[in-house]
Amino acid sequence: MIITRTPFRISFFGGGTDFPAFYDKHGGTVLSTTIDKYCYITARYLPPFFDHKYRIRYTKREETNSIDEISHPSVRACLNYAEITDGIEIVHTSDIPAMSGIGSSSSFTVGLLHSLYALKGLDVTKSELCQDALEIEQKILKENVGSQDQTAAAYGGLNKIKFSSNRHPIVSPIAIKRERRKELERHLMLFFTGFSRISSVVAAEQIKNTPSKIIELNAMKEMVTHAINILDDSSIPINEFGCLLHEAWMLKKSLTHKISNSEIDQMYEAAIAAGATGGKLCGAGAGGFMLLFVEPNKQSKVKSSLSKFLHVPFSFEQRGTHIVFSDNQ
Repeated sequence: MIITRTPFRISFFGGGTDFPAFYDKHGGTVLSTTIDKYCYITARYLPPFFDHKYRIRYTKREETNSIDEISHPSVRACLNYAEITDGIEIVHTSDIPAMSGIGSSSSFTVGLLHSLYALKGLDVTKSELCQDALEIEQKILKENVGSQDQTAAAYGGLNKIKFSSNRHPIVSPIAIKRERRKELERHLMLFFTGFSRISSVVAAEQIKNTPSKIIELNAMKEMVTHAINILDDSSIPINEFGCLLHEAWMLKKSLTHKISNSEIDQMYEAAIAAGATGGKLCGAGAGGFMLLFVEPNKQSKVKSSLSKFLHVPFSFEQRGTHIVFSDNQ
């Protein structure tokens, strides 16, 4: 039996430039961090006493005798890709609901691949897990997804990630002082909007609009360098990071009308009125989690103004996907 734990991520800047439709021609860059919210995948070979060969448990329960009968697209693709031929049981649990904008589907794919490879006795690198997840989601399943979620889930940490036409992301950890990192964490708040959304619908519209949004996407990409400079220089008030988040959110909303809506706008405006410096919706938009940058002495007021939304405390994490249990000898 193998149990993997794979983190979710928060993207600060550059989201949207990680789509091949943009970075194949212009190059992409994001600044993101993984957080201490995880998906867990348990995988084991299924004993031969059942009238089915594959047992999959997530929000649904599937029992089939062939991989092709499995309805979960990522499970089906991963089992084929990892060349699993023996009967298997897979169980998925998560700290966060699906379709919430913090990379849950890609964390699932990365974590599942990791568990399947470990079950076969294979020791794979973070780079290999990232590349295989990209292959499955973008080429095999042909999903409307970018390339940052798979990369963040595999590597973990606070990173600048660069994308180019060679399709091999370059991951550069942000080596800032521990106190500066803690200062950033103390200024961040995460709220669940209460509704999930299918990110591929929003992403498809954004991809379609990419040729007419090159200026905006390049500006969002350049914000990554600005943000890192703020983090690197402790003489710059950390509040500048929040101001930059606000600018990025205004730009992001201009990419497509599907990214925000009146409810989200009202939520954001209420947070700003209560003292938040800036923020953004995580992921493609249209729902899921809202990240806010708030000075610690104003957080209670912001929390009160958003009392109908679930506040989710979190911290950064640095390990990426990893095995928490293995009895595979």
